[in-house]
Amino acid sequence: MTENEISYKVIGAAIEIHKNIGPGLLESAYENALAYDLKSLDLDVRQQVPMPFIYKNVKQEVGYRIDLLVENKVILEIKAVEALAPVHYSQLLTYLKLSGLKLGLLINFNAKTLKENIHRVVNNL
Repeated sequence: MTENEISYKVIGAAIEIHKNIGPGLLESAYENALAYDLKSLDLDVRQQVPMPFIYKNVKQEVGYRIDLLVENKVILEIKAVEALAPVHYSQLLTYLKLSGLKLGLLINFNAKTLKENIHRVVNNL
């Protein structure tokens, strides 16, 4: 399955969750709901995946975690904030670079409509 096929399924599931639940919950609630729905679509989903930081060939465990990793190809960064900040996009791009993956989705569930709050971030795609 390609990154684009995965992202299509993720976006559909996220929109369905948002229609049913709406804004106002913690990020962890949306993360768990999305993980559940994606697994029910027979996608491989891992939550809170440790992201090592390697500096000058030294692996450092500094506590970075990917919210959701789908099919070992697409990183999902889940937010429930009033507005996304530039650092949120930068964080996801850094995760993509550190992991060598090509596509990430930044999803902010704390919005009236979700469509305008799903953003694709790419790394050499």
